[in-house]
Amino acid sequence: MKIGVFVGSFNPVHKGHIKIAKYLVNNNYVDKLLIIPSPNYWDKNNLIDIKDRINMLKYYETDKIIINETLNDLPYTYEVINELKKEYKTDELYLIIGADNIILFDKWKHYKELLKLNIIIYTRNDKYIIIDKVKNIDISSTQVREKIKNHENLNKYLDDFVINYINKNKLYLE
Repeated sequence: MKIGVFVGSFNPVHKGHIKIAKYLVNNNYVDKLLIIPSPNYWDKNNLIDIKDRINMLKYYETDKIIINETLNDLPYTYEVINELKKEYKTDELYLIIGADNIILFDKWKHYKELLKLNIIIYTRNDKYIIIDKVKNIDISSTQVREKIKNHENLNKYLDDFVINYINKNKLYLE
């Protein structure tokens, strides 16, 4: 089985994240996709609590899109992959990353180990064409957080469930 591994902060999860996840499963790039929200990375200082990020992601869980709640304390992607290799011994793992990560990939801890995996790269702009037939997704969670602070309309970027969750829990206002 082909197992997609989509690690990220998902701070917050936006339509672009979900569009990519659904596209990969619906077009048989992967048989199952694990979405794994990450802990507070060394370069991220504005993450909301992992439980809130998981709760927002859970809305999108299906039999093929799984929200992982057990590997969220591992700070490095290679550690996540090593744990998944134990569970999915006979399956192929596919690392899902954004094209913006290519530039810094050699800075990732044990990146050479990660290069041994199948890697699926998605794009946010026209600089890279990696997977076909997905419209460009020109949004980032950073931009979404700014729009939340500025009380801008979020319907283009977030699903109603996520907007309501953020508003109810007063997230991203600082």
